[in-house]
Amino acid sequence: MDILKQRILAEASVLNSDVLKVDSLLNHGVDPELTMEMGREFARRFAGETVTKIITVESSGIPVAFATAYELGVPLVFARRKRTLIGDADAYCERVPSFTKGIVTDLIVSRHLLKAEDSVLFIDDIIANGDAARGLLRIVDQSGARIAGIGIVLEKSFQAGGRTLREMGYRVETLVKIKSLDGNEIIFED
Repeated sequence: MDILKQRILAEASVLNSDVLKVDSLLNHGVDPELTMEMGREFARRFAGETVTKIITVESSGIPVAFATAYELGVPLVFARRKRTLIGDADAYCERVPSFTKGIVTDLIVSRHLLKAEDSVLFIDDIIANGDAARGLLRIVDQSGARIAGIGIVLEKSFQAGGRTLREMGYRVETLVKIKSLDGNEIIFED
């Protein structure tokens, strides 16, 4: 996705050799046109898969997951990070560390939203170490549903997250891979 690479180069900022700030694109602001284009691209890449639901993690993954769900014509489910007063007391729950937030959080999905007969496409914004992704995959596994694939907008390939998911046998499609952020320079992987 050349347009996404161009936007990253123009709008992102490197905070250090591990962290890229993409607030205007993914984490704080959303460009609807670009987001819908990313959803179309994921829908194209997973067109041959049976997908009954899209799943993501609250909150930055929601826009692109929504766009993908819209393109595929399937419902979207997102894992909450906090329990609510009206939440399902018997929800699936996994505790996971967050690389960018520097904290441990819960991932919570109501049991009635995932069924054993579901074939789920996991869409997320960024993968670093992959802790949240593995936590969400454990939730899907607990439900008995099948993972149809994983779509990641931005993979920091110098960190182990995407590689680990592939080694676990999952099909992972990434729109943009970043090879390095060393020297405050964004280097894309081809």
